[in-house]
Amino acid sequence: MELVKIICAILLPPLGVFLQVGLGKHFWINIILTLFGYIPGIVHAIWVVAKNK
Repeated sequence: MELVKIICAILLPPLGVFLQVGLGKHFWINIILTLFGYIPGIVHAIWVVAKNK
């Protein structure tokens, strides 16, 4: 399941974060970062998925 979350974090960063933590503050932070740029959203999403194993 972790591999699926990481793939989702790369393709759709907010989805990867949502699968890991739900609709918490990290989800909304990731939405904002993804709107500012795709790469910051990916970095944050992978960090959240890896941190919350």
